[in-house]
Amino acid sequence: MSLQDRTQAVPQAAAPPQQDGKLGLALLVIAAAQLMLVLDNTIVAVALPSMQGALGLSESSLGWIVTAYALAFGGLLLAGGRAGDLFGRRRVFRTGLILFTGASLLGGLAQSGELLIAARMIQGAGAAIAAPTALSLLATTFPAGQARNKALGVYGAMGGLGSVVGLLLGGALTEYLSWRWVMFVNIPIALAVLLGTTVLIEGERERGKVDVPGAFAATFGFGALVYGINRAGDKGLDDAVTLIGLAVALVLIAVFVAIQRSSNAPMIPRGVLADKSRVGANLIMFLVGAGMLATFYFLTLYMQIVKGYQPMVTGVAYLPFALGMGIAAGGLGPQLLARLPERTVISLGLVVGTAGMVWFSLLAPGQNPMVALLPAQLVSGLGLGMVFVAVTVISVRGVAPQATGAASGLVNTAQQIGGAIGLATLAATATVVTEHELPGSKLPDALTTGYSYGFLLGGALYLLGLLTAVLTLPGTAPQQQPGAEHTPAAL
Repeated sequence: MSLQDRTQAVPQAAAPPQQDGKLGLALLVIAAAQLMLVLDNTIVAVALPSMQGALGLSESSLGWIVTAYALAFGGLLLAGGRAGDLFGRRRVFRTGLILFTGASLLGGLAQSGELLIAARMIQGAGAAIAAPTALSLLATTFPAGQARNKALGVYGAMGGLGSVVGLLLGGALTEYLSWRWVMFVNIPIALAVLLGTTVLIEGERERGKVDVPGAFAATFGFGALVYGINRAGDKGLDDAVTLIGLAVALVLIAVFVAIQRSSNAPMIPRGVLADKSRVGANLIMFLVGAGMLATFYFLTLYMQIVKGYQPMVTGVAYLPFALGMGIAAGGLGPQLLARLPERTVISLGLVVGTAGMVWFSLLAPGQNPMVALLPAQLVSGLGLGMVFVAVTVISVRGVAPQATGAASGLVNTAQQIGGAIGLATLAATATVVTEHELPGSKLPDALTTGYSYGFLLGGALYLLGLLTAVLTLPGTAPQQQPGAEHTPAAL
C-alpha cells in the first residue's frame, strides 16, 4: 500500500492542481519559514555569553532573552492559528513574517538588554502568527496524497531540525561575525519568504468572530505557565512569585477550557479534538518537545563548560543530530509510513530516541566524543525525525479545511509549551543532582552527573510518549475517507 493511498484526505479540502515547479517553490517557501521560526528558539543559546558581555546583562536578564520568545510564541500560537482561519491564512502569514522581520532588525540594533528582550518578545508574537498558518497553507496548497505527504514530512522535519540548525548557525555567526547577526540573519530569509508567498493558495475562510475572552485566557494562561515553570527552575517551587505565576496559570487555563466548552466560536473548533488519534499526536509532540529542548540545553552546557568547546566547535558538534533528522525525514520516515501503521513508526522512533538518551547518560568529562556525544546524537536524530514526520501527518489529517489553522496552532503549542516545561523540570533535576555531588566531586564530574540524570529523565518522557501512542493511535493503516482525493504529484 503506497503512502498516498494511506493518506486520509478531507472532501473539499483538496488543493487546486498546480504545476510541479510551483509546488516545489511552495514547499521551499513554507519549509524556509518554519525553519526560520523554529531555529530562533535555539539560535541565541550559543550567543548568550556574548550578549551578556556586550549589553551588561545580569544572569536573570540573560534568561529572559530566551524566556521572552518562548512566552510570546507558546502563548499566542492558538490565537495565531485561529486568526488565519478567520481572516485569511496567506494574509495572516505575511503579517506574522513582517512583524518577525521588524523585531529581528530591532533586536540586532539593540543597545540595551531591555530593548533586546522586548524585540525577542515581538519576535515570538510574529512567529506565533506565522507558524500555524504556514502548516495551514501547506494543506491548502498541496493536493491530497503523495504530494501533501512529502510536504508534511519536510515540514515536520523542520520542527526538529530547526532547533539543531539554530545551535549550529548561532555558533558560526557569534564566532565569526557578531552576536547581532543571530538576529540580522532572519531578515533576508523572511524577505525571500514574503516574496515567495504568491505561489501559496489562500484556501477557504471560516465565518465567525475572534474568541477574544478565549484568546486572552489562553495567551496569558500559557504565558503564566511558561513563566512559572522557568522561574521555578531558577528560584524553586517555594518562591512566592513562582507560586503566584503557577496559580494564575491554572486559573486562566481552567477559564479557557470553560470558555471553549460554552463558546459558539471556540478558538479550537470542537472537531479538532474529537479525534482520539489527533489528541494523542499532540500529547506525543508535547512530550517529545519536553525532552528534546532539554537535551540541547544539557549538550550545549556539557560541550562549552565541561569540554571547553568554542561556539563554532559546539555548533559543528551538533551535525550528527541534524544528519539523523534529515535521513529520517527525507527518506526513512516516509518510506516506513508507506509500509507500516503510524503507531508503529512513532513507537519505533521513540524507542530509538530513548536509546539515544540512555547513551547520552554515559557521557564523561574526559571522554572521546566518538564514544557517546556524536553517535548518540545520530541515533536520537533518527528516532525523533521519524516521530516528527508521523505526528505532523496525524495532527492535520481529517480536519475541516476551515480549521487547519487551529489544528496546526495546537500542535505547535504542544511542542513549545512542552519544551518550556521540560527544560525547567529537567534542568532543576540536574541542578539538584549536581549540588548533591559537589562536596565530594570536581565541578566537571558533578555537572556531568547532573546532566546524565537529566538525559535519563528525558528518556522517560519519550517512553511516556510511547505509552501514549499505544493507547491513542490505531494499530492499522488509516482508511481513506469517502470522497477523498489522491493526486500523485511529484515535488
